Amino acid sequence: MAINQTIQVPARLKPGGKIGIVAPAGPFDHELFFRGARIFEEMGFEVYVPEGLLDARGYLAGTDKHRAGIVNQLFADKSVEAIVCARGGYGSLRILPLLDFDAIAQNPKIFIGFSDITALLTVLFDRCGLATFHGPVVTSLADANEITKQSLIQSVSSDHRLKVEVPKGVTVKPGSGAGILCGGNLTTLCHLVGTPFAPSFANKILFLEDRAEAPYRIDRMLMQMKLAECFQGLAGIVLGSFEDCGPIEDIINIIKEIFADCLIPIMAGLDAGHGNHNLTLPMGIEATVDADRHMLAYHRAATI
Repeated sequence: MAINQTIQVPARLKPGGKIGIVAPAGPFDHELFFRGARIFEEMGFEVYVPEGLLDARGYLAGTDKHRAGIVNQLFADKSVEAIVCARGGYGSLRILPLLDFDAIAQNPKIFIGFSDITALLTVLFDRCGLATFHGPVVTSLADANEITKQSLIQSVSSDHRLKVEVPKGVTVKPGSGAGILCGGNLTTLCHLVGTPFAPSFANKILFLEDRAEAPYRIDRMLMQMKLAECFQGLAGIVLGSFEDCGPIEDIINIIKEIFADCLIPIMAGLDAGHGNHNLTLPMGIEATVDADRHMLAYHRAATI
């Protein structure tokens, strides 16, 4: 159950806007990081790298207190207009109890990331009502294709309602449904189950993607979430890329079995996640998924 039911849509990013970088999870390749940061600068934005961002502590980008502190700092900094994560990896779950949700709710702004960052995308919406963006991190932007980069800019700077057409879409279950788009990385969402930060998916469209998880693991995670009654009241499901997870047909068959008793539209084939294309998806914004026409249409712009 969300603590804050009011949706806060962030201000759109304009030319010259200041982007702050955070590293809430794992350490990252510095060469990739600076190449990705330069892409933002070439787009016409100012990039702010907080002190200590390049710290590393084993498989984490510094201590939990340090990583959470930078997230809190950038939300409180009035000069920062957008926050982009440096990398996923692992570690976002560890900082959730250390975030200042009251201060974040009072300073809504664009927040972008994917993979392990799903934990933050989910909880920032659930606790603060903040609409966020499932999109490239700085290190993945370094080698991103033009489609990925243009999707990112369009999502955070446009005043139009986004419509995502899925040319290679697959109708897993027919129909259409409307709800707030939520979700992201399946593994990360599964690890929120049973914690105080577990979200409700009721009346929402659930987006799922993952990487390097064998089909039986995908089955196990979905089954665990189903047994935990996470999927009650879903309005629809959209599947993104399942990179290095075996044949996509196997994933689709698992989805069909798990959700055989659910009368909801399910569409696969959206180019978002760990694949070559990583389209930016506003999360926390109401949309309609049309599994027959292979389309995801938002009801409003993702920024104001």
